[in-house]
Amino acid sequence: METLATTRMSSKGQVVIPESIRKQLNLTEGMQFIVVGNADVVILKAVTLPDMSEFDALIQQARGQAKKAGLKQEDVASAISKARRRK
Repeated sequence: METLATTRMSSKGQVVIPESIRKQLNLTEGMQFIVVGNADVVILKAVTLPDMSEFDALIQQARGQAKKAGLKQEDVASAISKARRRK
C-alpha cells in the first residue's frame, strides 16, 4: 500500500521523512540513503547491506573460472603482493 505525506525542508537542507512512511518502510535512525535528483523530483533509496548468501553463487562462479584458468592460491597471493607494493 502506498502512503502519501508532505514534509518541508529546513534552512539546513534537512527533510523529515513522515512517521507513517518510516514505519511502512521500516526505516530506522542512522540508515543511509542514495539521493537522486532530476528536475523537480528527489528520490531517496535506502542503502542496505547485502546478504552474504547473495555472494555464494558469485564466489562459486569465480572459483570455477579460476580453476578452469589453472590459477593456484600462490598466484592469487602473488598478485595481491604485487598490487600492494604499487601503492
